[in-house]
Amino acid sequence: MTASASSNIFPAAQALLATPFPIDFAPGARSAVTTCLRVEPQEKVTLITDQATAPIAASLAKELAANGCRWNAFVLEDLAPRPLVDMPSEVLADMESSDVSIFAVGVQRNELHSRMQMTEVVNRRHMRHAHMVNITPQIMCEGMRADFALVDRLSQKVIEKVRKASYIRATTAAGTDIRADLNPDYKWLKTSGIISREKWGNLPGGEIFTTPGEVNGTFVVDGVVGDYLCSRFGLLSDTPLTIEIKGNRIVSCHSDNRELCDAFWTYTHTDENSDRVGEFAIGTNVGVERVIGNILQDEKFPGIHIAFGNPYGEHTGAPWRSSTHIDVVGLRFNIWVEEEQIMQDGRFLIEP
Repeated sequence: MTASASSNIFPAAQALLATPFPIDFAPGARSAVTTCLRVEPQEKVTLITDQATAPIAASLAKELAANGCRWNAFVLEDLAPRPLVDMPSEVLADMESSDVSIFAVGVQRNELHSRMQMTEVVNRRHMRHAHMVNITPQIMCEGMRADFALVDRLSQKVIEKVRKASYIRATTAAGTDIRADLNPDYKWLKTSGIISREKWGNLPGGEIFTTPGEVNGTFVVDGVVGDYLCSRFGLLSDTPLTIEIKGNRIVSCHSDNRELCDAFWTYTHTDENSDRVGEFAIGTNVGVERVIGNILQDEKFPGIHIAFGNPYGEHTGAPWRSSTHIDVVGLRFNIWVEEEQIMQDGRFLIEP
C-alpha cells in the first residue's frame, strides 16, 4: 500500500509526508508506532498535531505510512484558533472509527478541557492512545529511545509490590518527607510505554500511579512543575518550591521565586479540588538520566511525583473530579514500600 493510499489522501497527511525532519527522530518514531502502540496494518490511526510539532509528527507519519495501516492526520491550527476551546469536531469524529490515536502537540494555556474531550473518546472506545503533549526534538532523541521492554519489566515489579502495600514513604536530601496512605479501593495503573486498551499513556512512558487515600508531609519540588507552568519556570534546582500537605490538601507553599509560588498557588486553587492530591506516582523510565524542564519526560524520571487536581477517576476509581491537573517532580528519592526500601538516592534497588 502506498503512503497516500494508507492515509486516504487527507491534505494534512500529504503535507506531513512532505515535511522534512531530522533522521535522529526516526528511532523514537519507530518505537512509538511499532513497540509502544503495536499498530497493525489492518488498523486505523488518528494522528493529531500542530504547526510547531509538525516535524515530529512527520516522523510518525512516515512510520504509519510504512506500516501500511489506514491513517488520517489533523493539524489543529487548520481547524480552530488556539488556544482551543473545544477539540475540533473533525478530530473527534475521525477518532470514532480509529483503533489508535496519537496526540503530538505543544499545548497552550487553558486547553485541558479540549484534551479531556479527546480522552473521553479514547476511554469510551478503549483505544490505544499515545499522549505526546509538548513532545520536543530532545525528547524524541532521549526518552523515546528508551528500552521500553525493560521499563515495562521494572514497572511490573514495582507495581506488584505497591499493590500489596498500605502505605509508601519517601524522603530526599532536599527536604521531602511524605507518607502516602493507600486506598485499597483505588487501582494502581502502569503506563510503561507499552500502551494497551486498558489505559492510554504518555510517550515517552515509564510510571506507575494511583490516586492516594491520603498524603501528608513536605514535598520539595527541585525538579519541575507541570502544565503550562513548566515552560514558564523550567528547572527548579536553584529555586525549589516547597509544598506542605495535610489531609491530602495543600496547606502552604513557599519558594525564593515568589512569582512561581504565586502562580502555583493560583493554579491549585482554580476549583474546590485543584489543591487535592489526585495522583501519586513512581517514575520508572531508567533510560531518562536527568530532568530537562519538560514534564512529559521529567515525570518519568526515576523517583516520586505527585499531581494535584484531576485523579483520572475513570481509571483509578476515585469518585471526585477537578478541572485542573498539575504534576510536581522531585529528585534523588529514597522510597520505602511499607518497610521495604526500593530506591536509594534516586536509584532503584530492584532489578528489572
